[in-house]
Amino acid sequence: MAVDKTYPMTKAGKEKIEQELEHLKMVKRKEIVERIKTARGFGDLSENSEYDAAKDEQAFVEGRILLLENMIRKAVIIEEVYDNTNTVTLGKTVTFAELPNGDEETYTIVGSAEADPFEGKISNDSPIARSLIGKQVGDKVTVQTPGGDMQVKIVSIK
Repeated sequence: MAVDKTYPMTKAGKEKIEQELEHLKMVKRKEIVERIKTARGFGDLSENSEYDAAKDEQAFVEGRILLLENMIRKAVIIEEVYDNTNTVTLGKTVTFAELPNGDEETYTIVGSAEADPFEGKISNDSPIARSLIGKQVGDKVTVQTPGGDMQVKIVSIK
C-alpha cells in the first residue's frame, strides 16, 4: 500500500503557497480565458499559435493549481521549536564552513515545497540537508554531492 506523501513546511511557507494558489485561481485563470477568446477570433484554430500558446499555459496553470491544492491539503507545519539543543533539524538555520578553505554558507532547512536556494532555503531532501540533519555545532560532516564529496564543519545553528 502506498504511503501518501506529506509536505513539511513552515507556516509562512504554507501562506506563500496559499497566496500563489489564490493568484492562479482568481487572476491567472481569467487572463488565460481572455487570451483564448481573443485568439479564437483570429480564425482557423489549427494554425493559430496564439491559441496554442494560451491553451498550453492554461494546462500548465491548471496542473500547478492541482499540485498546490494537494500540497496544502497534505501540509505538515513545522513548529518553530525554541530549544537549547544545537541539533540540526527541519526549520533551523545552519551555518557551516567548507573545509579546508573555511568559506561559510548559511541555509535554512525547509520542506521541499518551500525550498528556494536563492533565498537560502534548502530542501530537507537535498544532499546537504540530509547530511546535516541530526548533527551538532562543531561536527565535521561529509556531504555527498554530484560533484564529489565535500567536507564541512557546522559553525552555528539557529
